[in-house]
Amino acid sequence: MSVLPYLVAGWIFLIGVYGLVTSRNLIHAVGCLAVTQSSTYVLLLAIGYRDGGTAPVYAGVPRDARVVDPVVQALTLTDVVVGATVTALLLALVIQLNKRHGTIDPDELSALKG
Repeated sequence: MSVLPYLVAGWIFLIGVYGLVTSRNLIHAVGCLAVTQSSTYVLLLAIGYRDGGTAPVYAGVPRDARVVDPVVQALTLTDVVVGATVTALLLALVIQLNKRHGTIDPDELSALKG
């Protein structure tokens, strides 16, 4: 088992968080959030990977064959769908914010300050 996929997932996560922290544009922040969430795809795929594993289709496969875990694959697919939905919702909110306030710069949104 290699440590490389876990390091890649951590690197992608840190790049996304850095982009979120330094962002001065809400659309850029939504994109960085999508990059941050994509690190979970790499992490889940690293967890579910098995050396010499085959697809989790059990028809015609010997009982002692190594297969990958189908639960991890289902979680990854669910993560992709949730990520796309959250990104679409946040972009719709940014569009509405731009229509109402005329800007997507977080520093210029004085009406939202408490």
